[in-house]
Amino acid sequence: MAQPTTDPAAQEKKKKERQAAPGRPADPPEEAAEAVMGLDMVLVDAARGPLRRLVPPAGTALRFGGALARRPGTVARRAGELAQELGKVAVGRSEVTPGKKDKRFADPAWSGNPLLRRAMQAHLATARVAWELIEDADLDWQDDERIRFTATNLVDALAPSNIPVVNPLSLKAAIDTGGGSALRGIGRLLRDLSNPPRVPSMVDPDAFTVGEDLASTPGTVIFRTPVFELIRYTPTTDTVRAVPLLMVPPTINKFYIADLAPGRSIVEHYVSSGQQVFMISWRNPDERHAEWGLDTYGQAILDAMDAVERATGNEKVALQAFCSGGIITTMLLAHLAATGRLDRVVGLSLAVTVLDWSRAGTVSALMDEESVKAATEKSRRKGYLDGAQLAEVFAWLRPNDLVWNYWVNNYLQGKPPPNFDILFWNADTTRMSAALHRDFIDIAIGNALTEPGRATMLGTPVDLSTVTVDSYVTAGIADHLCPWQACYRSTQLLGGESRFILSTSGHIASLVNPPGNPKSTFQVAGETPPDPQDWMTQAETVQGSWWPDFMTWMGERSGDEVAPPNLTGELDEPVQAPGTYVFDR
Repeated sequence: MAQPTTDPAAQEKKKKERQAAPGRPADPPEEAAEAVMGLDMVLVDAARGPLRRLVPPAGTALRFGGALARRPGTVARRAGELAQELGKVAVGRSEVTPGKKDKRFADPAWSGNPLLRRAMQAHLATARVAWELIEDADLDWQDDERIRFTATNLVDALAPSNIPVVNPLSLKAAIDTGGGSALRGIGRLLRDLSNPPRVPSMVDPDAFTVGEDLASTPGTVIFRTPVFELIRYTPTTDTVRAVPLLMVPPTINKFYIADLAPGRSIVEHYVSSGQQVFMISWRNPDERHAEWGLDTYGQAILDAMDAVERATGNEKVALQAFCSGGIITTMLLAHLAATGRLDRVVGLSLAVTVLDWSRAGTVSALMDEESVKAATEKSRRKGYLDGAQLAEVFAWLRPNDLVWNYWVNNYLQGKPPPNFDILFWNADTTRMSAALHRDFIDIAIGNALTEPGRATMLGTPVDLSTVTVDSYVTAGIADHLCPWQACYRSTQLLGGESRFILSTSGHIASLVNPPGNPKSTFQVAGETPPDPQDWMTQAETVQGSWWPDFMTWMGERSGDEVAPPNLTGELDEPVQAPGTYVFDR
């Protein structure tokens, strides 16, 4: 274990780094600490179940207890501070207040009612001391992250705002409805507990209809394999760019994150900008497809590129890939470079994609050999990782926003959750084949893409420096899954010229950023230096969405304007978008 830090400058630096720890009473800065979660942790956590997030590993707990036992004076001082603050709370003299962005205690009753105010202040004071004790323990970074992860979930769960007889919103709803809200809340609770992912529903299952409200951009399925369907979207302009754009969605969740409600659809915007757009729609795998691994999906992208070439007559293509789809796509481009075929690709866009998992905070901290073996063995026996388990993990990325907020709304107040297209998409889960689950974890745990030859694609060693096509890399400043600094490091791994875009919001909201929102901005700089903080210093803020900027970037690489090709497709019976695989359950 690391020795206690005695250098004042180092202590101050560490303190500042921890200000953004999830669940702290203080407001975190907008630039959240790097790597709150990550793909490897999500995949391991999903397979192992929810209890591990409430219990730290035994070794970590022992080292934490031992560190505090060696500091009895510090523990006594913290206990005295807590006792003193709780005494102030009891007599109504405490000045502890929630952070400005803490929505849990926004109702005036929390500050106006003496009993509720005391309950709130006691919770906040206790939570503050918990974080200070973790700081005092001065654990090595891995144990520190593990303890903080557990403490975050426990502190959030124990908030008085989650208790029906304490939360004023619950009491008011019960009075206003004569108890009807409580009955409705119990009904919603029982329904949610009876079906995975067993967290509060963020959207009603009938809130939207895929193919009507969502995924409704006109198009046709022109090609199908057992792994994917290929959708060609119908051009709406008199001319289109000669080089088509092939979009590769995540292998987690369905493709229509890029085709949400009209006006919020990325695909719709690209098509209206004169871009030829093709979309891969992955099949939802089951136990029959347990052996589908990275090579399977890499070959699928290659098959899609061939189908696009046959359909358009153009030998070249641009690629835009999202999250896990970006990992596979980048590995495939390294394979194309090794086999002398990289000239097929004119440009690569990676959206919220991490290729370098070096020291990824909680990501690496919670990974150990036992966890990885247990996770991969569980999915191997079943043949897949259940999408509902993934949805549960995603919800617990931000428990106050994605679990306890809906706990209060759905159960304590008995209200239906508001309809929101992104959350409907998030609830429309897919499975992940056991082999792909294993392959992703192996690559992330070993950080294999940062060293040439440690990973392979279709039998070829992967060297990302050989991917010399220009790249357009986007990230979200508040992304809890793929931190922007980790996304930025892709610009240093790839061999071509990179343009890095830092969008507002988190993992998904940074993507779904349509023009017209007066609050939308993005940051961009003329260069991509090695250190992301140096990039941040140089970056300028641009008003509006990054979508038009990407279309301009694409236009510079997509050749002449041509008449839209007359496509018939390769299926005996044409199928209209969004196809059939998107409806697999």
